[in-house]
Amino acid sequence: MSSSIEKVSHLLSDSKEAIAFTGAGISTQSGIPDFRSPGGLWSRYQPVMFQDFLASEAARRRYWQIKKEGYPEMKKAKPNCGHIALAHMEAQGKLVAVITQNIDGLHQDAGSGRVLELHGTNRSCICLKCGNRVDPDDVQQRLEAGVEVPLCDRCGGLVKSATVSFGQPLPAEVLTEAINLCLATDLILAIGSSLVVEPAASLPLMAKNNGASLVIINREETPLDLHADVVIHDSIGPTLSEIARHVSITV
Repeated sequence: MSSSIEKVSHLLSDSKEAIAFTGAGISTQSGIPDFRSPGGLWSRYQPVMFQDFLASEAARRRYWQIKKEGYPEMKKAKPNCGHIALAHMEAQGKLVAVITQNIDGLHQDAGSGRVLELHGTNRSCICLKCGNRVDPDDVQQRLEAGVEVPLCDRCGGLVKSATVSFGQPLPAEVLTEAINLCLATDLILAIGSSLVVEPAASLPLMAKNNGASLVIINREETPLDLHADVVIHDSIGPTLSEIARHVSITV
């Protein structure tokens, strides 16, 4: 067992209020590409700002073209051993909650019970006018049939994925709960996040500044590496599985 894995295992065993903070890197093993990576959607499309979505028909067409291309990969994705390890940690009382920047729902599929989705979910669409929820499978069918900008069947209003776009505020209740968790935790595992997208990226540092131990598990360096108690630059799924095994959790 490496010294880093051993140290994280001890921190997790001793913790009373551990939480995980996850980003796109935990889901790449499930076949969901990190949109910032070369070849990802954001390397081919300019992200659509929320205000542009509201104001511009052309922006809405571009938004839905991006969603149309990305949805099939997200739809078929399954939890990997990293998601499963975190779910087992929660089930065994080693983890209080998962705060995630991801919109793929894989933490819930793996069995995690308390998941805070800071950036919303791709598993639902919503009418911005009347609040009607729309099945994203139905929206995808419309897009594939040639509809460029789906509208609400109930009121004719603009339909949007229930995800947080650039320029759109994070859901206030979710953010407040996440902040409270970070202020109460004694250990935060920052996993698979570049830790650059604000305001979410500030949460692990908030926990650290409030006395928590900070562990960063990510393939690439992050801006918070110098603040962390332990940094592991390695494959996320196998690393989490190994940590779980060493705190007597069978994955």
